[in-house]
Amino acid sequence: MKLIFMGTPDFAVPTLRALHAAGHDIVAVYTQPPRPAGRGKREQKSSVHKVAEELGLHVETPLSMKTPDAHEQFASLDAACAVVVAYGQILPQQILDAPTFGCINVHASLLPRWRGAAPIHRAIMAGDAETGVCIMQMEAGLDTGPVIVSAATDISADDTTATLHDRLADMGAGLINGAIDLIADGDLVVAEPQPDAGVTYARKIDKAEAEINWSLSADEIDRMVRGLFLFPGAWSIVEGERVKILAGRADMSTNHDAVAGAVVSDTLTVACGKGVYHIEKAQRAGKSVMDKDTFLRGFPVSKGAVLGGQVDEAL
Repeated sequence: MKLIFMGTPDFAVPTLRALHAAGHDIVAVYTQPPRPAGRGKREQKSSVHKVAEELGLHVETPLSMKTPDAHEQFASLDAACAVVVAYGQILPQQILDAPTFGCINVHASLLPRWRGAAPIHRAIMAGDAETGVCIMQMEAGLDTGPVIVSAATDISADDTTATLHDRLADMGAGLINGAIDLIADGDLVVAEPQPDAGVTYARKIDKAEAEINWSLSADEIDRMVRGLFLFPGAWSIVEGERVKILAGRADMSTNHDAVAGAVVSDTLTVACGKGVYHIEKAQRAGKSVMDKDTFLRGFPVSKGAVLGGQVDEAL
């Protein structure tokens, strides 16, 4: 099928590779323009941009899809369908309507749960037992279109946003060519409208919500740490210094009478609103990720210290 692909981050790459491997005629790849990144703030091409060039595909990087020139250029490609995966721009109706069969989107949740920008993070943070991937026909509404195909996966107690991201990206790639076949065969009538019940919105992750509130239960803190891994990373003030907490283990069976945030052992066990949380990996500013033993050798945190508070500007 004659396709346009629209995507930007790592999550979109497996789907682009799957479409290319299936022999579809990808007439253009749309991705976000190169952005300054890294310590040197040099312009970096997106993950999709790099892979598209590797595959010898034509790349477009418009700043906006809302201009008349963008509409004209997109329509001139005369594509049968556009496949959209985490592109990074809201598409206007003129773009949605331009391909013969419209635009389809690979979305990382079981719609209508977790419409929006951060479905993987929110599913883990909410304690969902499962999530999945839906391929839907796009509409003007935010992730409201009918679902063509879907697949589910359990969320394990060890899953982080990083592990679930990679699994769902591969699942989307595994579904996409079947969805394209349905479109080519004229079987889009099988698309299921989303139910009105069960709608939730996965708002974009705000760095301000990454500070750990130790008055929450140990289970809630564990989900927060896993859901915010690797970016932006859950954090707390430890001995006056901001430290990322990147891995740990919740223990809801241990009772205590300590204040929330108090360190109740010499091995980084922290009292929570209910239960305790055993910190296993942490990262100081400007340092590498360390296991707790390595961390404590260079930055002792004694039993009785209380996590939280303000950064010590004298440090």
